[in-house]
Amino acid sequence: MERLVGTVVRGLRAPIIREGDDLEKITVDTVLNAFKAGEFQIEDRDILAITEAVVARAQGNYATVDQVAKDVKAKLGGDTIGVVFPILSRNRFAVCLKGIARGANKIFLMLSYPSDEVGNQIVDIDLVDEKGFDCYKDVLTEEEFERHFGKPKHTFTGVDYVDYYKQLIQDEGAEVEVIFSNNPRTIIDYTKNVLVCDIHTRARTKRILKAAGAEIVFGLDEILNESVDGSGYNTKYGILGSNKSTEHTIKLFPNDCTAFVIGIQKQIKKETGKDIEVMVYGDGAFKDPIGKIWELADPVVSPGYTPGLEGTPNELKLKYLADNDFAHLSGDELKEAISESIKKKDDNLGDSMVAQGTTPRRLTDLIGSLCDLTSGSGDKGTPIIYIKGYFDNYTK
Repeated sequence: MERLVGTVVRGLRAPIIREGDDLEKITVDTVLNAFKAGEFQIEDRDILAITEAVVARAQGNYATVDQVAKDVKAKLGGDTIGVVFPILSRNRFAVCLKGIARGANKIFLMLSYPSDEVGNQIVDIDLVDEKGFDCYKDVLTEEEFERHFGKPKHTFTGVDYVDYYKQLIQDEGAEVEVIFSNNPRTIIDYTKNVLVCDIHTRARTKRILKAAGAEIVFGLDEILNESVDGSGYNTKYGILGSNKSTEHTIKLFPNDCTAFVIGIQKQIKKETGKDIEVMVYGDGAFKDPIGKIWELADPVVSPGYTPGLEGTPNELKLKYLADNDFAHLSGDELKEAISESIKKKDDNLGDSMVAQGTTPRRLTDLIGSLCDLTSGSGDKGTPIIYIKGYFDNYTK
């Protein structure tokens, strides 16, 4: 019988992961138990994905506010610091900000507007236009911002992030002054010691600041990039990708993910004889159409994956073939013609017309988004995702 189902994604329920747990064994056992229970067959090129949150938790990759503060003070001098382009997030940045403030005497907090880097809106862009401001040129003090825009609150959470961040800083004993600007150079007018807090544009921001005369420039990726007083750390991303664990601790992005996924791949091969692909995933890369929030607050979607997940899709656009090359066909003739085209397609379609409209993104970003949407971020209890048929096409 012809197969009628294509890609299937499943969230697998796993035990609650604690620090020190053998996550490689737990993951393999979870997959094998689901297989033995008849939930699915394990086949070559299936995909197994594990959320970064449980990987970091099993690694014990945590740090305290005091440890963040110590590293910030050592690297930026402990006096006046410009904190540039942080995202607006209680989960992602608030506890980090406590540590930053604890490691300084005064902070110039420079916020981008009308939204942060990942789309959290600080003020409605239509209101900015109505008031005649140019976000690319105009610099606003807190007083000017409030006079023109009032005290806006986040679309979904109802948080006034300006007040919230100010209070966090003041509670740590530091002075604070808020500035609104989208030009990194603005901060040089206030201080030449700068902590760059943007995620995906951080390299550009650092380059601009150094060229403009900043004397000390570090990014969040350079805070806790090695252990401080026994803290967790991330050699590549520092405290980027961290999440709130408690009011005084953060969970960092995991380390050594490539070795972890290859270990799982080898164990599944040993137990089943099948070659599956394995990846660790964090935030998916997609944008909410209402809140305008781009989900990707992690530095990458996947910090580790097996080699078979390298690259981008190489697919034909079926509707293009149906509407153009085979517009004169229908029914079984159309199906057969399209199937033959798929079988004969080039290994690298590149900018070919028949590939236009397919998604030009990395496989790990596409699959990571699928996994993130499946597992969610709440109480589903499925930190392990199993995907079948992702690499199938119309002929399989």
